Amino acid sequence: MSINTATGISFGGVRTKPAPISVTDAAAAKVADLLVQEGNDQLALRVAVRPGGCSGYSYEMFFDSDVADDDVKTTYGTISVVVDSQSAELLTGSTLDYKDGLQGAGFSINNPNAQRTCGCGQSFS
Repeated sequence: MSINTATGISFGGVRTKPAPISVTDAAAAKVADLLVQEGNDQLALRVAVRPGGCSGYSYEMFFDSDVADDDVKTTYGTISVVVDSQSAELLTGSTLDYKDGLQGAGFSINNPNAQRTCGCGQSFS
């Protein structure tokens, strides 16, 4: 598995910051495919951490066209990933991956900051 380790890039007035989350080639390819289906090249993948879930925090991912001044925006090939500043602190050092296999397909986040995770893999503390 190879991992893109891009650095923060300034975009539309957004300050340059180090990338809080790395994206594997497999995840970047899947996001690119999904963006083509959306038909809007102005969208970025927003990765966020929200209070909730069975372990205290849950991950949230969706396509977004709004970028705030304090967001961290990173480009991986043809896709852009946006993380708000509060989520960036909880995601620092994390990796977004995508698996497609017989046991199921989906995105996963490997977060070294998580002290505890739940069985669904979607929440942590």
